[in-house]
Amino acid sequence: MKLFGYWRSSASYRVRIGLSLKGIAYDYEPIHLLRSGGEQRTSEYKTLNPAGLVPTLVDDTVVLNQSLAILEYLDSVQAEPRLVPTDPVAAARVRMMALDMAADLQPITNLRILQYLTGTLEIEEGQKMDWIHHWVKTAFQAYELRLAQWGGRYSVGDTVSMADICLVPQVYNAQRFGVDLTDFPRLIAVYDNLQALDAFQRARPEAQPDAEV
Repeated sequence: MKLFGYWRSSASYRVRIGLSLKGIAYDYEPIHLLRSGGEQRTSEYKTLNPAGLVPTLVDDTVVLNQSLAILEYLDSVQAEPRLVPTDPVAAARVRMMALDMAADLQPITNLRILQYLTGTLEIEEGQKMDWIHHWVKTAFQAYELRLAQWGGRYSVGDTVSMADICLVPQVYNAQRFGVDLTDFPRLIAVYDNLQALDAFQRARPEAQPDAEV
C-alpha cells in the first residue's frame, strides 16, 4: 500500500493510526499542503484525488480517498483488529462518534476553510482563533456527553475503534490552537489512554518523515 498524506493533516493522521493499529506496512508519499501553493492542487495528484485533498490510499489498482472510507476498507482487507465492531449497535455508535469529529468538527476547522476565512474574507487572526475555539468546544461538549453514556477506557467501551481514531487528531489540533479543555475530563482521559498505545505514538504527526518541528 502507498499513503499520500501530510504530517499535520487530521485526515491523514486518522489513516496512519488505522494502518498502525492493524500493523499494515505501507510506503509514505508526502504531499505538502502549503509548498508551491499546495502540492495537493497539482494535476498529477488530482488524478488520484479529484478533490485535491489528502489522504489518498493506493492498494495495487485500488485508489481511495476520504479517511473514513479508507478505514472501512482496511477492515475489509484485514479483519483484525476491528476498527468498526461487528455488533450493529456498537458499530452505529462508533460511526456516529467518528462522524462527530470527522464530519461535524474537522471540516470547519481545516486548512482550506481557515485560509478562506483569513484570505478571501479577510478575517483577522484573533477572529479566526475565536472561530476555532467555538467549534471545537461545541463538538467536544457533545462528545463528552456521549462518553458519559457509552464510554469506557476508550470512546465506545474498552476497545479501540474508529471513533478513537477520529478523536485523537482533533484533540491534537485543539491543543495546538490553545483551546481550554478543562471542561472535558472524560474526553481527555480517553485521549490519554489512547496516547499510551504504541500504534498511536507511531502515527503522531511529529513522528512522520515530512514533519516540520
